[in-house]
Amino acid sequence: GGVRGSCLSGGLGDGYKRRAVMRRLRARDLWNAIMKQTYAAAEPGVLFIDRINAANPLRYLEVIAATNSCAEQPLPPNGTCPLASINLAQLVSAPFTTDARLDVTQLRQLVRVAVRMLDNSLDVSRFAWDAQRQQAQDQRRLGAGVTGVANAIAMIVVRYGPSKAVFLLGIWMQTIQNAAYGASALLANERGAFPLYDADKHLASRGIQALDQDIRALVEQHGLRNGTLTTIAPTGTTSMFAGNVSSGIEPIFSTSFTRTITKANGEKSSERVMDYAAWQFAQIYGPNAPLPDSFVTVADLSPVDHIAMQAAAQEWIDSGISKTVNCPEDIPFEAFKGIYRAAYDAGCKGCTTYRPNAITGSVLSL
Repeated sequence: GGVRGSCLSGGLGDGYKRRAVMRRLRARDLWNAIMKQTYAAAEPGVLFIDRINAANPLRYLEVIAATNSCAEQPLPPNGTCPLASINLAQLVSAPFTTDARLDVTQLRQLVRVAVRMLDNSLDVSRFAWDAQRQQAQDQRRLGAGVTGVANAIAMIVVRYGPSKAVFLLGIWMQTIQNAAYGASALLANERGAFPLYDADKHLASRGIQALDQDIRALVEQHGLRNGTLTTIAPTGTTSMFAGNVSSGIEPIFSTSFTRTITKANGEKSSERVMDYAAWQFAQIYGPNAPLPDSFVTVADLSPVDHIAMQAAAQEWIDSGISKTVNCPEDIPFEAFKGIYRAAYDAGCKGCTTYRPNAITGSVLSL
């Protein structure tokens, strides 16, 4: 699940029960205070910390208390995790036709390359603290993920949000998870498993049990080089470098919009940019051709659509997902609170919402 900026984590587990009790208050009062604040200013996001710990492949080694600021990476003290995102929009062949498809064979190969690259990075990177280097070597966490998901879905002529898009995303993420674990098992055979690997405890995790049978057999035979393998980061800057593809698993913000850029000297400028999939469509069919119905944007989606996509991906992700549930400005407060219950019921690890407000403003504008 996603948290943008600050986050709240509760239920810290046995490792944190010895903390001094400073004050007691009713849980419902605290929850309502959180909801009122995030309704007004889009902060804080919420982590379902017990679920994060239950699903952590390394739960036999640690208790997670928080994540990084964008919530895609739950980490222990001194934890570190290099990330890489595969651009799914580049893997679609025959876009915007009935023959459009995502090249799953190439996707598997890219995941294998990403896992090896990220594993290498743990050995060549410099760390601020010796404790961080030691933690990285002991657990060898990494996070292979995706970007351009909404663009890929639009290019296959499917609408983001409804059941077909949920199905496609689930299949793609399952493919990535299996390819990542297979690659890590083969790396373990080549280089050795991560030092704190406990085969019996790790193999008992729900994530391992959900893998394809042949991949589980590889892991049982060789172990794993890496403690965690998959993450979905926000990829804001990455998506711009990739031709302004849709960010992470987020929907298309708009087919054309203005982005505020902060220059090196602190000055700000506004730049008009075009969504990658919309640009591709214009290159094929001409700039005046009407976009197909598969082009849906943030304004076209309900909070339920966002949650369905986040939950579909979370099923096949070791760590977390950076994801924002966009809400209309006039959403009733009680309905807004219900989004968090829906996210929990759907299996997400957290929830972040954004309702247009005067406090936080916006980097992007139509």
